[in-house]
Amino acid sequence: MFNRLKFPVAALVLMAGAAHAAPDTLTLGMVLEPPNLDPTAGAAAAIDEVVYANLFEGLTRFGPDGAVHPALAESWQTSEDGTVWTFSLHSGVTFQDGSAFDASDVVFSLDRARAEDSANAQKALFAGISSVEAVDPTTVKVTLKSPDGAFDWKMAWGDAVILAPETAAEAATHPVGTGPFAFAEWAQGDHVTLTAYPGYWGAKPALSRATFRFISDPTAAFAAMMAGDVDAFPNFPAPETLPQLAADPRFRVMVGSTEGETILAMNNARAPLDNVKVREAIAHAINRQDIIDGAMFGYGTPIGTHFAPHNPDYIDLTAQSAYDPEKSKALLAEAGVSDLTLRLALPPPTYARRGGEIIAAELAAVGIKTEVANLEWAQWLEQVFKGRDFDLTVISHTEPMDIGIYARPDYYFQYAKPEFVALMAELDSTTDAAKRSDLLKAAQQMIADDYVNAYLFQLAKTGVANAKIEGLWENSPAQANDLTAVHWVD
Repeated sequence: MFNRLKFPVAALVLMAGAAHAAPDTLTLGMVLEPPNLDPTAGAAAAIDEVVYANLFEGLTRFGPDGAVHPALAESWQTSEDGTVWTFSLHSGVTFQDGSAFDASDVVFSLDRARAEDSANAQKALFAGISSVEAVDPTTVKVTLKSPDGAFDWKMAWGDAVILAPETAAEAATHPVGTGPFAFAEWAQGDHVTLTAYPGYWGAKPALSRATFRFISDPTAAFAAMMAGDVDAFPNFPAPETLPQLAADPRFRVMVGSTEGETILAMNNARAPLDNVKVREAIAHAINRQDIIDGAMFGYGTPIGTHFAPHNPDYIDLTAQSAYDPEKSKALLAEAGVSDLTLRLALPPPTYARRGGEIIAAELAAVGIKTEVANLEWAQWLEQVFKGRDFDLTVISHTEPMDIGIYARPDYYFQYAKPEFVALMAELDSTTDAAKRSDLLKAAQQMIADDYVNAYLFQLAKTGVANAKIEGLWENSPAQANDLTAVHWVD
């Protein structure tokens, strides 16, 4: 059951008209409602979209440029051999319930994340930790099993934020962090409200309150923007209406990039998808541009592997799995597969539902039938992501540079080729930048060669906001709606 704070009638009236309230409040639209509010115990991007940098903070954090910046740690040092990281913490930090933050909370949070029974969706981020020690109240020493030049990057993920042991158990419904905004209310099915935390240790936000409204229907999202019921929609679900919004002086349209690799994921452990020829046939049956045009109205960048095109280590492998239905038919014949029917599970986002229709039609053209099932988000997480009960699904992976998921044996598309696992292990222990680049390129090539999934496009960040709002991220280097710099201008 969701925790709710009681508000006087006047406050409720003010919340209902947030788009027309004083210029220190904001109503922000989101397509999906988070299943819970604990980013350390859930895989849904919508969790971070509400709480990252707003309510919860980690030792480090991602900035709007994707760079790693200090957060609760004001600085850090590494030992000569790269196995010991020492973080110097800010002093005078409190949680939003007024309790003090210190090094013991970091020890608790990292030990909780890497525990055997951890519910953390990105447990692999912490697998390299050997021990975490509170040297003193403002100093934490993390000893790693082997050198890791990207450990500060790993600590910037939403899955690595710091919680207090006294409140962690209730974080799913009543989160308490160290960020500039405190949890106020969750009206299930409608909105989550955060309010500025007066005891915040850092720079105070310009906003006194932020309400995240959940509007999944594209038509309803457009209507809410036009009516002023929401002030901004950072990931707008109706790209076909962006030209109309861009022509309206009341709005500013923002088109940027994200870390969202949109893929047709395949269950590599289920026959006949355990046959690389069948997976390759599926990849060649799909016209990426048809999906970008038909589902995203032209917004999106074709990809041929699980890596963001804006990353300097990206290699363009789209030609390797180019649209070629005749080759697709030939590969199916070589694999001895005919009369194939596959289950296609589609989560709620419009890229998945609209894209899934196109994919089903193109697979049918090469002789592959699909049984399409439209799943709600919680159902998709339980059946597909956790249960691995699917053949095909369309999903956008929005975590930053997450190619390492292909090394996880229990991950939902079930690849974990030993050679790839070894490649990721070598990457984790490599600090030389040039060598890391070579390893990342080899990883991209390996999963493209194995046609683990059909790689569709990099999700564009198509947002719209009131023209008087500044400070929203135009790009999405992390799955976040960071409100720390958002403000209204005259």
